[in-house]
Amino acid sequence: ARQQAQRARLRLPPLPTTTIGSFPQTPAIRAARAAHRRGTLGEAEYQAQMRAEIERAVRTQEALGLDVLVHGEAERNDMVEYFGEQLEGFAFTANGWVQSYGSRCVKPPVLYGDVARPRAMTVDWTVYAQSLTARPMKGMLTGPVTILQWSFVRDDQPRSRTCEQIAWAIRDEVADLEAAGIAIVQIDEPAIREGLPLRRALWKPYLDWATRAFRISACGVQDTTQIHTHMCYSEFNDILPEIAAMDADVITIETSRSDMELLRGFGSFKYPNEIGPGVYDIHSPRVPGVEEMARLLRKAAEVVPARNLWVNPDCGLKTRGWPETEAALRHMVQAAQALRPALAAA
Repeated sequence: ARQQAQRARLRLPPLPTTTIGSFPQTPAIRAARAAHRRGTLGEAEYQAQMRAEIERAVRTQEALGLDVLVHGEAERNDMVEYFGEQLEGFAFTANGWVQSYGSRCVKPPVLYGDVARPRAMTVDWTVYAQSLTARPMKGMLTGPVTILQWSFVRDDQPRSRTCEQIAWAIRDEVADLEAAGIAIVQIDEPAIREGLPLRRALWKPYLDWATRAFRISACGVQDTTQIHTHMCYSEFNDILPEIAAMDADVITIETSRSDMELLRGFGSFKYPNEIGPGVYDIHSPRVPGVEEMARLLRKAAEVVPARNLWVNPDCGLKTRGWPETEAALRHMVQAAQALRPALAAA
């Protein structure tokens, strides 16, 4: 019923194209955020610069022919830090950098108290982006488990309780996005698998409260509001029942580097909802060709019903430059468009 209601509202073509959320964080974007934090760039000027970056991202996506758009996240320094700065119960260090991978570093927040959301965190940016286009605009949120996993967490209560507090705060944001007319909300959970305890006997209790936290964050939305989640860095074949229990309408996953082998488990399991397997690796500046991506899509359609497939990159595009981003997305859209006639005939 939810799938039918969403398809009636969104009216997307077969193999709908989208991205994971972030677009290139240029030196100008980083400089503006740093100046705003120092107080040398006023709020009005900062808002104007960020809105200009959002408009650039929207216009670029429209020109490329993407079906579901994102605002690009120019205003966000990090997918956890950005939300922690706006939620009660978090504190931040000035120089507490931790290596993420390679030369990429993050500053994990200190989650010391009860979590609450005093005000909307993303609604204004998302609504502005939606006002620029008639195409669906995704609201972009970080999920409760990932915020928990990528923070230094209080140890005076169970992690499950802290995660539930975060989930209710994210749920408030989802409700506000829906009330503002946003038809698709993505709640990213790239860290859900890395939270698994070392002892396999403890997996079930963890997965029970982790999947429950995700369901809380997305609960109460109308059938016509589509919930997405994104996961990367992981293999999921051994926890597919729990992934299904999250009950996201669409899951996007990192699969291109495995040549779609990671997707086979979803096919064998008969995953009930829609899936966007990544068709190109965003960790490299290399731009794959149209046929290369089309081959991966054909391979995906062998294990997942084509009517349930989305087309997207592996992950967000924050670390890439605009030239390779535009070239790769143009090829991705062309690959999807080339396969649509055969899909419709089938």
